[in-house]
Amino acid sequence: MRDRIGQWRERLSLPLVAAPMFLISGPELVLASCRNGVIGSFPTPNARTVADLDQWLDRITTGLTQKDAPWAANVVVHRSNSRLDEDLDLVMRYKAPLVITALGSPRAIVERVHDYGGLVFADVNSVPFARKAVEAGVDGLVLVAAGAGGHTGNMTGFSFVPAVRAFFDGPLILGGGITDGAGIRAAEVLGADLAYMGTRFIACEESLAAPEYREMLVSSTVDDLILTRAITGVAANWLKPSILRAGYDLDAMEKNPDIDFTDPQSGAKRWAHVWSAGHGVGLVDRTEPVTSLVARLKAEYEEARKR
Repeated sequence: MRDRIGQWRERLSLPLVAAPMFLISGPELVLASCRNGVIGSFPTPNARTVADLDQWLDRITTGLTQKDAPWAANVVVHRSNSRLDEDLDLVMRYKAPLVITALGSPRAIVERVHDYGGLVFADVNSVPFARKAVEAGVDGLVLVAAGAGGHTGNMTGFSFVPAVRAFFDGPLILGGGITDGAGIRAAEVLGADLAYMGTRFIACEESLAAPEYREMLVSSTVDDLILTRAITGVAANWLKPSILRAGYDLDAMEKNPDIDFTDPQSGAKRWAHVWSAGHGVGLVDRTEPVTSLVARLKAEYEEARKR
C-alpha cells in the first residue's frame, strides 16, 4: 500500500487530502482540489438523492484526468444510513480510487472495494477503533485527532500517530487542527503519509457552504468553538454563533441524542442548521478559490521543509 501511495504522490502538489465535510463538500470542491494536486473527497450523503450521487460521480470521473490527484468517496457506514448499499453500488460502478469509511466498522465493504482495485481507509478517532479497523482489513487509516472540525477525537496527533505506528505500518492520514503548510509538514514528521484539512476548504468559493457560513469562519476564533455531543450524539466542534443563530439552547438540549444520519438533506436534523469548524478557524481570514489556498499552503509547506 505504501508503494500505491507513492504512485499517488507523483500526482500531488502537497501530501494533503481536502477532508470530506458533511453538507459542504461537493463535486466542484472535489474537482478543484484534484486539479490543484490535492486529494478531493466528499461524503456520499451530501448528494440529495441516489440519482444526484450518480450525476456527481459522473461529473467527477469525467472531469479529471490521470494527471490530476485521485479522489475519494466518504461512506457513512453507521446503521442509521439507509442509503449505504445504494451509495456503495455507485461508488463501485465509478471505481472510486479511495473509499473512506466513517462512523462504523468498515469490515462489510472492504472486500467489495478491493474487488475493483480500490483502497479502503477507515476514519477513526481512538487507538482501540484503529486496532479494530486494521483487524477488519483496511488498507489505511485516517486518524482524527483532537481539534478536528465536526466529529473529533480526544487524543492529540502528537500521541495518536506514534501509538498507531506501534502496531500498523500502512498509510496514515492525520487530521485535527491542521491549518497551514507547516502543519502538513509536521504531520509527515510525526509519521503520517498525508494530512487531512477541512476547515480551510469550507471558506473556498467551490464549497457548498452558505455565504453566511464563510463569513462566520472569517470572523471567528477558537474561542467561538464548543465541543459537545448535544448536536449529533457524537463529540464534535461547533461554532457557537451558529448555534445561537439557529435558536438552540445547549443547556436545554439532550446531551447524548441518538446518532441518526437518515436523510441528512431533510433539514430536520439539528446539525442541518448549525456549522462546524476546527481549532484552526482563527487562521481563516478570507474567502478564496481553491487554487489560491493551495498555492499558499504549498509555499508554507516548502518553507517548513527548509527548516
